[in-house]
Amino acid sequence: MTARLAINRLRERSPLDGAAVDRFLTRHGSPIIEGERATFIWRGEADGAQVRHRVVGLPDPLAMKRLPGTDLWAVTTVLPEGSRVEYQIEVRRGARHEQFNDPLNPRLAHSPLGSSSVCASLGYEVPDWVRFDPEARPGTLVEEGMRSKALRREQRFHVYLPARFNRALRYPLLVVHDGTDYLNFAAMKTVLDNLIHRLDVDPLVAVFVPPGDRLREYANHAPHARFIARELVPLLLERLPLVDSPEARCLMGSSFGGIASLSTAVRYPGFFGSLLLQSASLVFTDIGFEHGGGPAFDPVVKFVNRYRTRPTAVVDRIYQSCGVYEPLITPNRSMVPVFRQTGMAVRYVEARDGHNWENWRDRLGDGLSWLFPGPQKFVYE
Repeated sequence: MTARLAINRLRERSPLDGAAVDRFLTRHGSPIIEGERATFIWRGEADGAQVRHRVVGLPDPLAMKRLPGTDLWAVTTVLPEGSRVEYQIEVRRGARHEQFNDPLNPRLAHSPLGSSSVCASLGYEVPDWVRFDPEARPGTLVEEGMRSKALRREQRFHVYLPARFNRALRYPLLVVHDGTDYLNFAAMKTVLDNLIHRLDVDPLVAVFVPPGDRLREYANHAPHARFIARELVPLLLERLPLVDSPEARCLMGSSFGGIASLSTAVRYPGFFGSLLLQSASLVFTDIGFEHGGGPAFDPVVKFVNRYRTRPTAVVDRIYQSCGVYEPLITPNRSMVPVFRQTGMAVRYVEARDGHNWENWRDRLGDGLSWLFPGPQKFVYE
């Protein structure tokens, strides 16, 4: 027999006064996870309250109902095991709407657009290699720059050198689009330190490159691809002890950064050995050109449509991941067989998560250890 939800037991309390609500919130907080049910709660005076999110498959917004005789609002929805959802509370007072993080939930996720509350269902855990490990020797992060003829501007970037970096050795290279965001919102330096320390990932050099005009430069932009392949990589080969072969070079990025990675590899086939694509904006049309993504997606759709018409092997291996709760899940699933038919090896992974930085962070362990396996991976896989 299934136990009654905590919010329903509260509804049956008599008297249901402020003290009873206080005790309930102290005990449960928000959201309340009970099996595959998640109950979101907000307390306050308003004409309406709702949960806002970007989870494909759930109504947005989720309208909350007020418990009679109280200032407590709640809504319950299904949240499958292993899910992770980012959300906010929106309240209406007259014609005024206000949206904010859940004051009853201390767990937050951060992005360039701000922060959101996090609801994690049963079975979801933050990977332990995401957190700072005092046993892991830290790598070094150095800020550098160059004048790019292709981009016609100065380009800054950060270079990650692994712990015990030795110029007598040779290292593979990982080029990271949206590099500053990966450092700030995906804890990527800590992730690299930990994965290399645990021997899951081979010591590597990573270059974290931020965009200029992101939507323009990442949407199949010839000057951007030329900068990466003909300016940045050669400069790093001069300055650092890198393995100078395609199999030792990887491009990665998320969302539009995934398109920047793929389109650069398409423009310079065989120059890179692998791609790490996270929730790549692989939007395409099978007929016509109405894609619904707005003008920024026009060059992306043209590029993906053209590639799908004549797919070619541009790298040896692709690690591709996407969240099942994001709109890009369908195009990402659809591109897996397109990539594979060219002969490229593809490892495709889905997660019960959305289009966000913690989803991309959580896939780094699997992706990097597949593309750059350390001694531990060679032993146990």
